[in-house]
Amino acid sequence: MIGRLNHVAIAVPDLAAATAVYRDTLGATVTPATEQPEHGVTVVFIELPNTKIELLEPLGEKSPIQAFLDRSPAGGIHHVCYEVDDIIVARDKLKSEGARVLGDGEPKIGAHGKPVLFLHPKDMLGTLVELEQA
Repeated sequence: MIGRLNHVAIAVPDLAAATAVYRDTLGATVTPATEQPEHGVTVVFIELPNTKIELLEPLGEKSPIQAFLDRSPAGGIHHVCYEVDDIIVARDKLKSEGARVLGDGEPKIGAHGKPVLFLHPKDMLGTLVELEQA
């Protein structure tokens, strides 16, 4: 059901400093910062030959990333994102097998302009998993 790894997301307390590490120290191509108010984050993507790294900084007081950083102030891996051919078929199959979809269970538009869902880490080996429509 799952396709390619779309990205690994890293929560960071300072997006500009984290961007500089990837761009200036590692020589990576970095997209401009984009605010995603509906998800409570500002994001940049690090373009790699085989996937992407998403850097997430909290945006607004109710940002879920702020709660993550409160527990891990230095930041760290937040989630992994896999592509699926049909997000509704994937959701329904996972739910029928007992996996919990976070939020209201309906896809939201993610940072790439495509529908996304998040799966509860307790159902995914302790890892927050994002599914993105391919």
